[in-house]
Amino acid sequence: MKRIRLLHAPIRAVAIAALAMSFAGSVAAAAGTQACKQRVLREFGWRFVSSESNAVEIHPGHPCDRRDLAEAKAAGDLTVAMPAGLAASERERVFDGLLRHPATHCAYGFALGAATRRAVDRLVDNRGFAFTAVQIGWIGFGASGSAHDGWTPIALFGRGYKPRGGNSRAIDAFYGGRVRAECGVGRQVAQYATQAELYGRDGFDSQFDADEIVIGTFNRLHRTRSILLGSSAGDFTHDGRASAAAASGRQAFMGLPGFVFHVFDRASLDDLNNQAENFVVYDVSAQAAAALRRHGGFEYYNDRNREIWSLARSLKLDKSKRLFERLLYERDPALRAALSDDARVTVAKIDRLLADPFYRGFSIYVHKLGVKPVGFHIARLLDRNPRTPFRIELALHNLHTSLYDRYVAYRLARCAGMVTDASRGS
Repeated sequence: MKRIRLLHAPIRAVAIAALAMSFAGSVAAAAGTQACKQRVLREFGWRFVSSESNAVEIHPGHPCDRRDLAEAKAAGDLTVAMPAGLAASERERVFDGLLRHPATHCAYGFALGAATRRAVDRLVDNRGFAFTAVQIGWIGFGASGSAHDGWTPIALFGRGYKPRGGNSRAIDAFYGGRVRAECGVGRQVAQYATQAELYGRDGFDSQFDADEIVIGTFNRLHRTRSILLGSSAGDFTHDGRASAAAASGRQAFMGLPGFVFHVFDRASLDDLNNQAENFVVYDVSAQAAAALRRHGGFEYYNDRNREIWSLARSLKLDKSKRLFERLLYERDPALRAALSDDARVTVAKIDRLLADPFYRGFSIYVHKLGVKPVGFHIARLLDRNPRTPFRIELALHNLHTSLYDRYVAYRLARCAGMVTDASRGS
């Protein structure tokens, strides 16, 4: 038996593995010839070179820290040196191991991040996708009704819908139609649209049943086959404080869902419409990722959020519209010039806290606010609900568990010619 050596393994491999280990080990047993497994791995970014050594040498590098696949390749990441005469059974074992390898999850993060940004950009560009207003149901499809936009109701009062006539057509309603919904539905749509971008229209229609693509209240989703939170979701990653994702690197955050929510009880809320913000992670700068790793995830920043809130509460200012958003995020020069000496000292302290790369370089999508760094949201919520600080956490998700497993199985089956383009989304 040939030996397999793991060279230059990142010291953070254990943290990445914490995300990867929870996904079902069935990828190794997935249908697919040896050639297809190698092809899928190459498409993820792995490079295979011949070696005169007796051992297989795996050089994973640090792909989770790279901006994109091109940067990872330029750094020599994701390289495997294989003896030319390696037995077929040994090659199979190597490929199966690589499909489960933490570095492959990072490479998947490149594709997932790109799909998320394509989906979010299209949602943001659609001015017809508006926030909740006075409307009959939880989701408002307008006078033409949900059927016109490719959705059929599954619950009363607009609290649940599934696609009709194709999953991709249903997502198109949010890309180009006129729909009203709150930010929780906005997050759901962004998550489904990411899968649509990842698979392509035919793949998204053929690989997911219509009742797996459900939008509505989160409580409703739990009682369906939704791939996000229902019976088709499979295994979840529990990393609310983002400690595992932070240890892994920037690509481990791509596309992850989360929420910003009030710390104190509902009695502290002045604006119930802004009691929380649901988001998906759009992008993470290298500096923000380094800061998150250094501080072990979100909890350090939740403490800073409270400190910012306390400092803001101490300011004796006329509470004009969007005061803190203009003062702290937009840095309005007229507002700053009008500050008293004491207020300037306090604002300078807040500025130093918000100068942390996390607040500037951790970009999230919140419907209908678009793509903004976390610092914007912390400043904004000081205006909307000034009597409570806010926390940020990741939501339960299956992007690196069941959905990864399912995506790899799809890629293997497509390579082997086992995928049909016939739609299941009727």
